[in-house]
Amino acid sequence: MFEQALAVTAATTIALLVLTEIIAAVLPMVIVLLFVPPHERDGLARLLAACDSSRRLRLWPALRAAVEARRRATGNLR
Repeated sequence: MFEQALAVTAATTIALLVLTEIIAAVLPMVIVLLFVPPHERDGLARLLAACDSSRRLRLWPALRAAVEARRRATGNLR
């Protein structure tokens, strides 16, 4: 019985961590799509790229392009 409880606890913890990562990756895109007017999205993408170039932000194509442009401008290509 103890082994089953341990397995369920481990599986629940892993599922919670995965779900948290998915929500953290998707939530900013949902917020931008719902609350930022279309004509301001490019400027927001450039601003976010200047502030943070984490892998999570690069999922959004506009942010990926802005991050690449920023890296070209600063000479920090990977």
